[in-house]
Amino acid sequence: MRWRRWALGLGLPLLALAVLVAVFRWDWLIPIIEAQASARLGRPVTLAHLHVRLGRVTTITAEEIRLGNPSGFDAEPPFASIPRASLDLDLGALLRSQTVVIPTVTLERPALEVIGRADGTDNYSFGIAGPSGKAADPEAGPRIGALRIADGTVHVAISKLRADFRIALGTEDPPGQPPSILAEATGTYAAQPITAKLRGGAVLNLRDTATPWPVALDLANGPTRVVLRGTVRNPVALSGADLRLDLAGPDMGLLSPLTGVVIPATPPFRASGRLDYAEGAFRFTDVKGRLGRSDIGGRFSITPSRERPVLDADVVSERVDLADLSGFVGGTPGRVGTPGQTAQQRQALARAEASPRLLPTAPINVPRLRAADIHLRYRAASIVGQGMPFDSMQVDLDIEDGTIRLHPVQFGIGKGRLGGDFVLVPQENGALQAKGEIELRQVDISRLMQAAGSRGAGSLGGVGRIEATGRSLSDMLGHGDGALTVVAVGGELSSLLVDLSGLQFGNALLSALGIPDRTKIECLIGDFTLRRGQLTTRSLLLDTESHVVNGSGTADMARETLDWRLRTASKRFSVGSLPAPIAITGSFKNPSILPEVGELAVRGGAAVGLGILLPPLALLPTIQLGVGENSDCERLARRAG
Repeated sequence: MRWRRWALGLGLPLLALAVLVAVFRWDWLIPIIEAQASARLGRPVTLAHLHVRLGRVTTITAEEIRLGNPSGFDAEPPFASIPRASLDLDLGALLRSQTVVIPTVTLERPALEVIGRADGTDNYSFGIAGPSGKAADPEAGPRIGALRIADGTVHVAISKLRADFRIALGTEDPPGQPPSILAEATGTYAAQPITAKLRGGAVLNLRDTATPWPVALDLANGPTRVVLRGTVRNPVALSGADLRLDLAGPDMGLLSPLTGVVIPATPPFRASGRLDYAEGAFRFTDVKGRLGRSDIGGRFSITPSRERPVLDADVVSERVDLADLSGFVGGTPGRVGTPGQTAQQRQALARAEASPRLLPTAPINVPRLRAADIHLRYRAASIVGQGMPFDSMQVDLDIEDGTIRLHPVQFGIGKGRLGGDFVLVPQENGALQAKGEIELRQVDISRLMQAAGSRGAGSLGGVGRIEATGRSLSDMLGHGDGALTVVAVGGELSSLLVDLSGLQFGNALLSALGIPDRTKIECLIGDFTLRRGQLTTRSLLLDTESHVVNGSGTADMARETLDWRLRTASKRFSVGSLPAPIAITGSFKNPSILPEVGELAVRGGAAVGLGILLPPLALLPTIQLGVGENSDCERLARRAG
């Protein structure tokens, strides 16, 4: 009887279990799964059916999975919908090592709707956190083997990126190999047509660092072309990359939407280098390429950040044409005839050439400056261009929260240099407040003359400062305050004027002043003050071996107009030899030189003929800084004391 009681006691639970198994439906677990998933993801999650086939490798299948949108978005279409999804779960690995191993995942016709509104809200931010409140560790996730996707689609519509494109997503099964990922995109990005094709490796355990994951990407966004080839050893951690990146297009400014970093307009470019990811930054190294007529090389890194990405770059050029960089100061970059130019770029250069304005008038976009922090170091070994007196260039640039610091920007001229330090701070009204200082220190006049095709000697120096507020370089100078003093000793006047003012204008000026073609400079002093955009001459004196030239007048930086008077006097004075004063008027871009006649001209000529207008003694420190002590200019200034 006892065995019967034992049999009955054991049989009843087994019978109950058998009955439970016979009538149990996995769908009964759906409410629990939906509640937990919805709470964790912060949005509604639903599924219609759940099937489980038990075994050492258990197969779980779900039907009609829907991951809804967050509050504030329409219910239809949902963020994600999958008519059927199944996965194999290795229970043996889970029991042995508490490791979640999923040998196979299959998704049938998955569809994603990725939306980003103009107000900054989106339906794709989840902010999933781990138990401690910290972001979940990707290394703690499941180990996924083969992923198969059948007829997947993704629709991306993000207003901020001016993007609306669709991606066809799937996998293929090469003979004897795990399934590999294929994706093709078409639509618009940054308001430009975009097409892309990606062929990746298998998702066979993405953390298997012994098996590099191949990547082949071809992308066209408007006229910009991107080609990426290589492998990644650990795609989950974005590490161990051995990738080659090739970029080409008519304007590097078109890369701004792709990189998240503001880049000014440039002439056509191409660049190739190695792409990888380390220490939280995407790095583009061993870069070699062309920018217009200039070569570029070096390294770039972009550190993504939700607040602002950070670009850090070291760039070098063996030979640079400064016209290729004019977009960085608001000008029209490049030269007509540069290979790869678009019709729009040729038209822009033609408009700039035809414009009566010389200074860049394009407003500086302060919000775009605040879109990223930038740390740039640029070195150019040589500067090319007809009549170019500069030998080399150095720029150290930092942009942080929109504030621009140039410390320094510097040009080498022979053994001397022209340098400056500037700070530009964004204002609430969208303008920039600029403050800076410049210095010319012992610039070789011989180098200036060499650029003009002549020979000579001597030094050129000076100092200047500027304080201004405006929306463009033209606006700043047109309303700015400051001062400029330049000093030159030695050299030949003809070559200096021709080089600094242009061949046609320089020769015309020499002829109008009545100065011989080759006249030795004993001293040149120019002292100017800038007040509310008016550049006024405080002292302008040119002392040569045979003549003295004095000048006065103003330059209107806002209107870009000139109103200067120059008077030449022979050191062997005779009333009959006094030439008429020369009026330099017109615009910066097209100045005119005409003799000034009338009673005022006669009076001015007599005044100059009676004596040399000496520079103020206060300029002595600047003279010594610019060209050194014991110079002809120093002796001339001391005579004024």
